[in-house]
Amino acid sequence: MKNDILNIEDVKLLVNRFYTKVREDAMLADIFNQRIGDKWSEHLEKMYRFWQTVLLEEHTYFGSPFLPHANLPVEKQHFEQWLNLFNETVNELFSGTKAERAKWQGERMAQMFLSKIEYHRKHSTKPLL
Repeated sequence: MKNDILNIEDVKLLVNRFYTKVREDAMLADIFNQRIGDKWSEHLEKMYRFWQTVLLEEHTYFGSPFLPHANLPVEKQHFEQWLNLFNETVNELFSGTKAERAKWQGERMAQMFLSKIEYHRKHSTKPLL
């Protein structure tokens, strides 16, 4: 039986495994690798803090998660693939309330980011938080 996401080590395992898949994915790898470049360790640290805040309610993330994504060359299918990989990773590693919350939060973020990106493209506005 799999455990739930209980501590920062679990968060790191989830984030590391997920982004390993992203970096190897035919649809997502180029987008992420081009944007992040040689700053993967910084990106992963930020993702640890983000998910620690969201899932463990230990407020360690401060920032605006949308802004770095506002001008990415992504469409609905990219978010669907991101979500597929994320849910697959959660399901491989964990089971429980926090695991379900992670999947719910991932879906919520994907929908929100896609909606905001599409809005800003159509209206040529400067992205806000």
